[in-house]
Amino acid sequence: MTGCELARRLHGGHRVIGTLIVSPSPLWPAAVASVPLDFVFIDTEHVALDRAVLSWMCRAYAASGIPPVVRIPEPDPVAACQVLDGGAVGVVAPYVETPEQVRALAGAVKHRPIKGRMLQERLSGRTEPAELDNYLAERNANNVLIINVESAPAIEALDALLAVPGLDGVLIGPHDLTCSLGIPEQYGHPAFAAAVHRIVTSARTAGIGAGMHFIFEDMEREQSMVASGVNMIVHQSDIMAFENNMRRDIATLRGNTSPDGTPEGPSRAANI
Repeated sequence: MTGCELARRLHGGHRVIGTLIVSPSPLWPAAVASVPLDFVFIDTEHVALDRAVLSWMCRAYAASGIPPVVRIPEPDPVAACQVLDGGAVGVVAPYVETPEQVRALAGAVKHRPIKGRMLQERLSGRTEPAELDNYLAERNANNVLIINVESAPAIEALDALLAVPGLDGVLIGPHDLTCSLGIPEQYGHPAFAAAVHRIVTSARTAGIGAGMHFIFEDMEREQSMVASGVNMIVHQSDIMAFENNMRRDIATLRGNTSPDGTPEGPSRAANI
């Protein structure tokens, strides 16, 4: 899948499924390619990856036909340009709360390499000359822009955020959102459900992809949210899959399972 196809599916409401990749092992891309994923999500906000390693990961996954979508450390247009230069197809900007931030990010992702006053003029509505417009549209056709909506102020400004040209999707950050709502890690709380409904409904009405990083180990809840309109699914992560499956196996081997066969003890989900 190309970035252009990923963006088209997001806007069209078609389901795309990926997972968070933490490991930079050279053995990992081939293993991931054996799973029917539509994209991989690489996080540089919470995971320590330098630019050289990140670029290698992006290019390896892209060569395998899996679009790499990278979350940058902050909503910084310069950081967005850097990960695209490194081989990323999509940019996820964390904790976005204003349309000005979205506009600046759209400039970096959809109008590169234009910068400075010329970029500001383009973002304010100027689209001349036509030859440059055509060049930029072709050059940036595979670039995807997604913003994290993960705070109460972002929800308050949601309509303005979604109205910025160039935005392809919003990704709900459940951990940060519950904290911003004053209900940390209470993913079954009615206030969290209402916030998710508002984000998903608004995004789909605007023709923008609506996604969530599903960090909780609850397939029934995950499926119910997908049924409610979430069409970009970041399903757990490689490290969570290792932890959860290894914990089950070790519990079985030690005989420490509950009557229904599940391992005793709570699951630890990374707050990412």
